Amino acid sequence: MNIKLAIAPIGWSNDDMPELGAHISFEQCIKEMAEAKYQGCEIGNKFPRDPDILHAALSSHNLSVASAWYSTFFTEPGREQETIAGFIKHMTFLQTMGAKVIVVCECGHSVQGLAKPVFENQPQFTDSEWRALVSGLHHIGELAKQNNMTIVYHPHMGTGIQHEAEIDRLMQETNPSLVSLLLDTGHLYFSGHQPLTTLQKHGERIKHVHLKDIRDETLKQTKAQSLSFLDAVKAGVFTVPGDGCIDFEPVFQYLLKMNYQGWWVVEAEQDPDKAVPLVYAKMAREYLRTTLARLQENEVSF
Repeated sequence: MNIKLAIAPIGWSNDDMPELGAHISFEQCIKEMAEAKYQGCEIGNKFPRDPDILHAALSSHNLSVASAWYSTFFTEPGREQETIAGFIKHMTFLQTMGAKVIVVCECGHSVQGLAKPVFENQPQFTDSEWRALVSGLHHIGELAKQNNMTIVYHPHMGTGIQHEAEIDRLMQETNPSLVSLLLDTGHLYFSGHQPLTTLQKHGERIKHVHLKDIRDETLKQTKAQSLSFLDAVKAGVFTVPGDGCIDFEPVFQYLLKMNYQGWWVVEAEQDPDKAVPLVYAKMAREYLRTTLARLQENEVSF
């Protein structure tokens, strides 16, 4: 098995809610990632943006950069050029850091950061907004391709593409050579369907994987109390693989069967005062190691 295992820094410091993990430094974060024996990481808001400084810091802990999030705004009139210019800068930075994929998500009209019930206020793109989104994604996808990189689209709660039908439409309307898909188990389950369904439908488009679990009772609370996305996160809706209600074994089996080549990224935004990051990072890695070893009837190298 050629599995590359990474972890996102969002368990240590939350980009959308800086008060979560405000006291945790970049240095503590990468030190603990390495202590938990991860090979790579994604990039958070406390990470240095000077490639030389960041490379030196990560190399001292034998960590590589898997990717980093980029918000697009193609569905909001007048923001196309701003989005493309920012993307080029972001792409160049990731390329310098050795990453091969760029995580993108359309955040036009998004409510993910607003104090609004996440289920009741999802934006609905018009046909013209869909056309603008597809055109924009093709544009930046071509830029990435010219630089031997790939954009992977991240369906996300609170955005215009979170449900299965919206993912299906995006995959149908975009060029597979320009736009790939990110499988995020937590967001898919949160939105109401099984991650395995997306794998079975669109496995050939998936070039990046985020592994997060869901606490089912908190998800029920989110619906019953009409919580916003960020309030659901603070309440603990997400956790690491093996600590929630998602059945990961068929997902792992399918990824292995399709010979998925890419990063497996543990990503679970939690309050670090409630869920100690190093403890949960080790918990996730051990769950992945033992589960994959059992499925393959063989030892796992990571």
